[in-house]
Amino acid sequence: MKQLQTKKGFTIIEVVLVLAIAALIFLMVFIALPALQRSQRDTQRRHDLDRVVSQITSYQTNNRNKLPGTDKTAYNADFKANYMKSGGDLFQDPDGTEYSFENGPIPTGGSGTYDNTKDKIYINAGAVCDGENVTSNDKGASKVAFQMRMEGGGVACVNN
Repeated sequence: MKQLQTKKGFTIIEVVLVLAIAALIFLMVFIALPALQRSQRDTQRRHDLDRVVSQITSYQTNNRNKLPGTDKTAYNADFKANYMKSGGDLFQDPDGTEYSFENGPIPTGGSGTYDNTKDKIYINAGAVCDGENVTSNDKGASKVAFQMRMEGGGVACVNN
């Protein structure tokens, strides 16, 4: 009586199937990874805006409830140097570019896409946030709203 010989190992179909599943998993990871990184950078930008508001409050406490000014020059010079960079802190975008202040509101129109060469925080004196937009405030000059365009789309807006 003759015994049947069986070969040990995988068939070519099994190997191809495992490789196809592995490739699908890698593809899903590489598609999701840039979106996750973009989200993390936007989270850092929102944190930086909250830090600006915190330092504005500190500035107002030290200066009889006054703001640094109504234009970008006061924010980019004295305020940024003495409050945002005190103690050797960095005040820069997650991509490594230093933030700069601009007079707001944030520009609309154009392509509406994120411009990573212009990491700007827009100053809106005498205004408060209304979602992504700013509205005038009747509480006087002690209020200020800050806006920043997010890389993943949209605008972050915070006020004191």
